[in-house]
Amino acid sequence: MIRKLLLISCSLASLGFAQAEVKPLKVLLVIGGCCHDYGAQKVILSEGIETRVNSEVTVIYTEDKTTKPNFDIYKDPEWAKTYDVVIHDECAANVTDPTIINNVVNAHKNGVPAVALHCAMHSFRSGKFSQPMSPDAPEAAWFNMLGLQSSSHGPQKPIEVTYTAKDHPIVKGLSDWTTIKEELYNNVHGIEGNFKNWPTAKPLAEGKQDAGDKPGVNHSVIVWTNEFGPNKTKIFCTTLGHNNDTVADDRFLDLLTRGMLWSCGKLKDDGTPMEGYASKKPSK
Repeated sequence: MIRKLLLISCSLASLGFAQAEVKPLKVLLVIGGCCHDYGAQKVILSEGIETRVNSEVTVIYTEDKTTKPNFDIYKDPEWAKTYDVVIHDECAANVTDPTIINNVVNAHKNGVPAVALHCAMHSFRSGKFSQPMSPDAPEAAWFNMLGLQSSSHGPQKPIEVTYTAKDHPIVKGLSDWTTIKEELYNNVHGIEGNFKNWPTAKPLAEGKQDAGDKPGVNHSVIVWTNEFGPNKTKIFCTTLGHNNDTVADDRFLDLLTRGMLWSCGKLKDDGTPMEGYASKKPSK
């Protein structure tokens, strides 16, 4: 009887009923705008992701280096529907058109996971964004999605990165480290205040610079997660990533790809990819 079952199993496999191979995650990287070497970073990020995760990265890049870069994709309310996750790496502080902002935010409110990097925190903002906002403020849509409000950064100095939620799958087993000269983004509400205003957000790491301990300024949350909207869409954010050498650092790329996998529900509790989601591509 056992022999017959084995023969049937083998026959089904030969007829194409074997378990389907895991499809690569469809990743959209939207990148460009002011103040950064996005031309180089789009390559660093896309290659770094694909050599760590079973994924296909589509890049939407603009050479516009102003604070109001144009991304035509955002004019379509359905812009994100064919992707498994979107990585926001824009520097678009003066993109204030409410239609564009709503199109961007609503895609994630409706369930498309997101990763936000560095200057994305300072994009799509309007109103008195440098002052503490409440979640119900009309101008707070982007901060509601991110789960934290930031408005500025200090000088470029090394940042001491300390993982504070060491049992979270995204950072489990990762070692604290110190960056090269980088920009430390502020927390407008202070470290604790942000997470009182946005209780769906959870801090994972803090950063300090050697300019005195001023919580929210020289001592800020720099890595966190959020669950956004009625679908509890998973959002991963880090304010690290100004300079090319930081973006290319294995410690940054490992953190980024873990956060991306978590946002898609493809990260195991031990911080490794679920079956089929580890990349088969050799690193370059």
